[in-house]
Amino acid sequence: MTQQATSSVDLARLETEYRYRPERLAITKISPSVSDGAYPTKRVVNDIVEFAVIVVCDGAVEIGVQLRLSDPSGNEQTVPMNRQAGYRFSAEVALTELGSYTWVVDAWIDRAATLRSKIGRKRAVGQPTENEEEELRRLGDHPCSDRITSRIEHVVVDRLLASFSGWYEFFPRSTGPSPEQPGTLRTCIDRLDYAASMGFDIVYLPPIHPIGRSHRKGINNAVEANPGDVGSPWAIGSSDGGHTSIHPDLGTFEDFDLLVASARDRGLEIALDIAFQCSPDHPWVSEHPEWFSIRPDGSIGYAENPPKQYQDILPFDFDCTEWRALWTALADVVRFWHRRGVRVFRIDNPHTKPFPFWEWLIADLKADDPGIVFLAEAFAHPDVMLQLSRVGFSVAYTHFPWQHSPYDLEHYSELLAGGDRSEFFRASSWVNTPDILTEELQQGLRQTFEARLVLAATMSASYGVYGPVFELQVADAIQGSEEYLNGEKYEVRAWDLDDERSLRHLMQRVNEIRREHLALQHDRSLVFHHCDNSRIVAFSKTAPRRVGAIGDPSPILVVVNTDHHNTQDGYVRLDLRAFGAELLDESAPGGVAYEVHDLLTGQRFTWHGADNYVRLDPWLQSAHVFALRRLHTSDQQMELA
Repeated sequence: MTQQATSSVDLARLETEYRYRPERLAITKISPSVSDGAYPTKRVVNDIVEFAVIVVCDGAVEIGVQLRLSDPSGNEQTVPMNRQAGYRFSAEVALTELGSYTWVVDAWIDRAATLRSKIGRKRAVGQPTENEEEELRRLGDHPCSDRITSRIEHVVVDRLLASFSGWYEFFPRSTGPSPEQPGTLRTCIDRLDYAASMGFDIVYLPPIHPIGRSHRKGINNAVEANPGDVGSPWAIGSSDGGHTSIHPDLGTFEDFDLLVASARDRGLEIALDIAFQCSPDHPWVSEHPEWFSIRPDGSIGYAENPPKQYQDILPFDFDCTEWRALWTALADVVRFWHRRGVRVFRIDNPHTKPFPFWEWLIADLKADDPGIVFLAEAFAHPDVMLQLSRVGFSVAYTHFPWQHSPYDLEHYSELLAGGDRSEFFRASSWVNTPDILTEELQQGLRQTFEARLVLAATMSASYGVYGPVFELQVADAIQGSEEYLNGEKYEVRAWDLDDERSLRHLMQRVNEIRREHLALQHDRSLVFHHCDNSRIVAFSKTAPRRVGAIGDPSPILVVVNTDHHNTQDGYVRLDLRAFGAELLDESAPGGVAYEVHDLLTGQRFTWHGADNYVRLDPWLQSAHVFALRRLHTSDQQMELA
């Protein structure tokens, strides 16, 4: 009785939900997709994207599937999807416009094709087909049934710069000839030539706004500043203005416009720091006290991360009743600098502001300019970092500075790229920042800086360097911390860019390799390979599938010794499947022969099959960056001649 009652209730529910018979098809998987379509996936212009679905049905029927793709202008194209193994259907399309694409999949039972298939199979074994032929005739203009449509999915297509770029950070006030003659926006123009000569794409400037005087921090983050101390650029705002003003010591808007234009002339882009916080002297503190947190004693709450205290910085209260006005004012800050030609923004501490705020702000700005790029500086828990990327950030800092061993590097990369995360998260590996001089770098060994540079620039298509302290291998830290001793955050410095110890030529070569080799221009093909020595890390990349890509498509294999004191050697076992048919040929006796060309030194070696020997003495060479090329019979004969 219970079972019969349950069945009748279920049938009644179905009759309520469906006016007609329920469709027999089910779409069980859609890709690419993020959080079941809740957020867009990300690509760059000219990427060839495989759209795929799994469509299942009861019985032996022929299924028709098509992709309907709308470009950013609203134009729709329909593309047939071909059946692959099992019930997987796919189609490949090149996305050639900036902006947001939408797509859905239609699926249906193709009754005509089903009958034709049945007729063919019956004829093959001599069985009569009159009934099937009559059924096919009666279908007439209605050969399909059970049509269903998937949920709507979105793909955001960015400029290549959002995914593949080298960032170079420096302090404008430290571009002068001496600390007594601080730099300006005009002297930054000379530093542009320096950054361009090393092959960087983006010059990132810390905040250029007026700096508050109240509770100004002194040298080495001293709580009390001495007369003449310049303060931290992140303590934004004074009587000279706030987030849409320029520090008078740095110059004028005319100077800034010239800097932006000069960068463009050199093939560079200027990235500005957007730090949504105020010094106690910021005009907004008196004009809009409702935007800040008022403590029980009547004072405005300053930034704290116990035990650290930042009395020179006041955070906004995003829970305030006037949050709409606050959101609008902050978006207007970004829009102000965008109107002055800036299209790249590094966002300071976005993880301390609400996710919906960023989702709204980024969508609002990208609606005006889909080529705008937002970098999230969020050294937070990976779950928080990932959510910031879901809601719109183009690219994000990672915990790369603290990943040292091969095990750490591999598993951290898998943490960020596993599941659907590679569809929306783009990592930017920074070797250092004004706040991060790791214990590893504090050793002051040249080979440590070299190894970390190669790792950052090859593991990640996007990476960054805070210089000139990095290339000059500055390693002095405040005792017990990762803060630079006499760091530029709190004082003006001057640097000898021509110091013979500089790594600028290595940085130039590494960036040159990145530009020449397509495999290093994305992260979707990153694969780690086993080495029997736990101090050696090995990983590879292959070229992306992209329309009109210009460069060498050779696979790249990177091998790095993470022991900066001792020679390490061992056998690297390549997963040849990562390189496709070029190297995977099980019929070749002893394995395929291929050349590995070290792009750093020019050396060439011949390897065979999966297992090959490497040896790296860090005092001589910490890393190999190999381009791989299969050797055919004629090549091997030439080598023997």
